[in-house]
Amino acid sequence: MRPLFHPSVEDVTVEAILHALSDPVRVAIYSDIAGQQCSQNCSSFLKVSEKPIPKSTLSQHFKALREAGLIRGERRGVEMHNTSRCMEIEKRFPGLIAAIVKAHQIQLQNQPDLTRLGKRPARKRSIAAR
Repeated sequence: MRPLFHPSVEDVTVEAILHALSDPVRVAIYSDIAGQQCSQNCSSFLKVSEKPIPKSTLSQHFKALREAGLIRGERRGVEMHNTSRCMEIEKRFPGLIAAIVKAHQIQLQNQPDLTRLGKRPARKRSIAAR
């Protein structure tokens, strides 16, 4: 089995973090992991915001978070356990992760249920497009 890639904290960039957290499912997963004191098993995220996530898709989400430097994955038998690298990232980019997680929580409180399910709100068409 191939070893998992974890970038050193010096190689973590703001752009990689923002890209990884630009997906609503990934930011929901990361927000949950960042709020926990212990590692989280991948299978505990088979439903994110009440939306079922296929295992293959979930693996890709965790890979994006891991390669951006946001989480550390560890294989334990057949399970993958993930922990947040918040403390490392906080030293490199003070306040960044806390601001993103707080903004995500505010967004969840202020948006309709469809957005919580990972769907983007419909765009309003301009008068000229009607």
